[in-house]
Amino acid sequence: QVQLVESGGGLVQAGGSLRLSCAASGRTFSSYAMGWFRQAPGKEREFVAAISWSGGRTYYADSVKGRFTISRDNAKNTVYLQMNSLKPEDTAVYYCAAKLFVGSYYYTTNIYEYDYWGQGTQVTVSS
Repeated sequence: QVQLVESGGGLVQAGGSLRLSCAASGRTFSSYAMGWFRQAPGKEREFVAAISWSGGRTYYADSVKGRFTISRDNAKNTVYLQMNSLKPEDTAVYYCAAKLFVGSYYYTTNIYEYDYWGQGTQVTVSS
């Protein structure tokens, strides 16, 4: 079992920045790829960013490319999502997710491939 806890959400004005954190505990000795997803009211959960176990490979949704940066610190079992130049359309609940037992450079954008999910953190961007 892996437990994921997100933090760092909040209310920010358009153009501002936030950094989300996702702390993993439990079976963290296994290699795992990580992803960030978000869900706005009335919409389906969508992919935001993903990172491989090694951190050497990352991938972003077109809507956040150039504004968001995903990173990880395996010594701290923590993944981050730095969000800059935030827009009102970024408003959503943000979730981190983990896929266990992967190769060092594996990542996925497929929501159904992830094994564990956090409880989510709210990000609200005002115009």
